[in-house]
Amino acid sequence: MTEHFDVLIVGAGLSGVGAAHHIQSAFPHRSYLIIEARDAIGGTWDLFRYPGVRSDSDMQTLGYRFRPWTQAKAIADGPSILSYVRDTAEDAGIDRHVRFGYRVVRAAWSSETARWTIDAESTHDAEPLQFTASFLYNCSGYYNYDAGHTPAFPGIENFGGTVVHPQHWPQDLDYTGKNIVVIGSGATAVTLVPALAERAAHVTMLQRSPTYIISLPTQDSVANGLRRVIGDRRGYTATRWKNVAIGTLIYRLSRSRPDTLKSLIRKAAVRRLPEGFDVDTHFAPSYKPWDQRLCVAPDGDLFTSIRHGKASVVTDRIEEFTKEGLRLASGTELDADVIVTATGLSLLVFGGIRLTVDGREVEVPQTMAYKGMMLSGVPNFAFTIGYTNASWTLKADLVGEYVVRLLRYLDDNDYAQCVPINDDPEVTERPLLDFDAGYVLRSIHEFPKAGSRPPWQLGMSYAHDLVKLRYGRIDDGALKFSRAPRPSTAVTA
Repeated sequence: MTEHFDVLIVGAGLSGVGAAHHIQSAFPHRSYLIIEARDAIGGTWDLFRYPGVRSDSDMQTLGYRFRPWTQAKAIADGPSILSYVRDTAEDAGIDRHVRFGYRVVRAAWSSETARWTIDAESTHDAEPLQFTASFLYNCSGYYNYDAGHTPAFPGIENFGGTVVHPQHWPQDLDYTGKNIVVIGSGATAVTLVPALAERAAHVTMLQRSPTYIISLPTQDSVANGLRRVIGDRRGYTATRWKNVAIGTLIYRLSRSRPDTLKSLIRKAAVRRLPEGFDVDTHFAPSYKPWDQRLCVAPDGDLFTSIRHGKASVVTDRIEEFTKEGLRLASGTELDADVIVTATGLSLLVFGGIRLTVDGREVEVPQTMAYKGMMLSGVPNFAFTIGYTNASWTLKADLVGEYVVRLLRYLDDNDYAQCVPINDDPEVTERPLLDFDAGYVLRSIHEFPKAGSRPPWQLGMSYAHDLVKLRYGRIDDGALKFSRAPRPSTAVTA
């Protein structure tokens, strides 16, 4: 028999475990299931295993609102974050509600039954499974977990060494004493270079164009002090709001006075780099701060590696791969034993799930995102997309709280379904993510649209979203509700 659940959650990563915690806490007797394609809880933090993997967000905001982060490090390494997510799931019994090794491929909504029918295929050649659910909650993020992005580099087949993408880092790779070139300048490259430099002969970060890189202390002395004085939970909450306020201030400064922030970032880099270093070539981007995400160097580790001669930065374009390494557009040749293509991620909307409503396929790019978390014309469906200018979990927690409020509203009013409807002719379409990062620009056409006015905008202000999602009206006119159709009572003579 097909199993039925009140809520089916897709993905057992940071977002999925948080979503399950919100559902389980609010509705102890409501059934739910998490479908996870991998064989373990953790999502991104279970997938990425490259050296030095860590968060570039502080754990007071990347952590859950309901579970204080109590370790000394505010900028935490990947294994510590993975343990935090898994401990959260285990302590709440959420791990007992996960079906591992299955990928959701189709979800069909029926208005007649007010249910989703969900088809999941095994990632281990087992029989496919089918479930039904009253509400579908997608927490798969937007990364393609099967493949990262690697450009078509000319001559890559000629290289005599090892080519590695960070998303599929081989655990048996010994790079001790090797010359390494890391292609890229984003968060992954900024993480990898100082970590690899600890054992490699030399590491070169080869970038096509610079990225804004700021130094933050690994430990937050205020957070650690507050925890000692007022306890873990209250100290965590206070630090969380402190960091939200600082992050908001920096973001607003980047919008209102970008040249001022650009100057501050440059001066901070000059202080940490060797005297005479060409900062304007290698660390002065042409775009404004926060047009792309700021990269974090904990305790300035990247700058320290450069200052000590363990790492260097080259800003140039790749002409071709050679047997010994890379030839650049300038004619420079870089010798390498290992080349790491930290060239970005590929996105996959809703984990590649095919959605249908009453037999009609949902063309996701033709839908509009309601409050950045539901789709126009798609009933009883929610998804999590975090902030691009702040920690992902800040938004994930608010989405979880809103879904709880929505389900409670359905119960209280005897409704079976809710669906966002855009019937405002003055709303115009906008990209869902107003962000110039390469991985976004490559795939944004596959995502739903945002609108020019609420509630069809994806907010990027935690304080604003907190008020709107935690306390705003559920029945706001754009969300339409209906009760379950009554079964027919045929009369025979």
